[in-house]
Amino acid sequence: MTRKHITQRISQLDAWDDHQEIVYLLTCHVFPWDIERALEFALFRTYAVPSISKLLAQTGELTKRPQKRYDDTEIIMYTLAEHGYDSERGRKALRRMNQMHGRFSITNEDMLYVLTTFIYEPNRWLKRYGWRQPTQKEELATFYFYREVGRRMNIKNIPDDYHQLEQYNIDYEREYFRYAPSNRAVGDATCDLFLGFYLPKQFWSFGRPFLYAMMDENLLNAFGFPHPSSFMRKVTTGGLKLRAKLIRYWPERSEPVLGSQRKRPTYPEGYKIEELGTS
Repeated sequence: MTRKHITQRISQLDAWDDHQEIVYLLTCHVFPWDIERALEFALFRTYAVPSISKLLAQTGELTKRPQKRYDDTEIIMYTLAEHGYDSERGRKALRRMNQMHGRFSITNEDMLYVLTTFIYEPNRWLKRYGWRQPTQKEELATFYFYREVGRRMNIKNIPDDYHQLEQYNIDYEREYFRYAPSNRAVGDATCDLFLGFYLPKQFWSFGRPFLYAMMDENLLNAFGFPHPSSFMRKVTTGGLKLRAKLIRYWPERSEPVLGSQRKRPTYPEGYKIEELGTS
């Protein structure tokens, strides 16, 4: 068995026929830390859209209960990645997600954009900070996976072409990333949540510039966040790239990292999928 046996296994799979297995292997074996961070920032990008942030601010989903919304979203997404969208648990997760979204008036455009972030943000993160680049097969498998998830969420007009959907992602951000007070309120709450994963509260002000340094100019402007210095950007990105170089020499995980089974602050005694999202 080689040190990179999972990557070798993926190379033998088909992007369409095996896309669910490829997403599972990438998420739970090859890039568990990177994909989790990338998906956190994928959701974060959606909060730079006033129509989305306003809804979250009004419901208090992030300003009052950030940890719960984070846990609910991660559990659903990990359940889909770990078990597949057509498994019994996957269908339960999709049903619960559709019920949660169905309570609100969300446009198809916004839903489609959120879906695109789960495809392209992990791929972009891995190209910048991964211990290896994602392959074309892996990028396509991720696209096929979330396209099928989107169809089961009744999202309309999902392009069948990887690059066409990516262009939608780019065009949407160009048109809808705009500053709004609700962006800032939700953005600040989310930054506090992220910082709380790593630092005691008294050190959050120290860690916040590092978060800003991982955001592009358009995202910073949409939240009204201060722009970091070039030195801070170099330190932050340099640290992530150094981590990638070191991990390149480690063997891939034989045991999967299963986010759906992780003990979470919101559910210390465990959870039921059908109860996620309830107050």
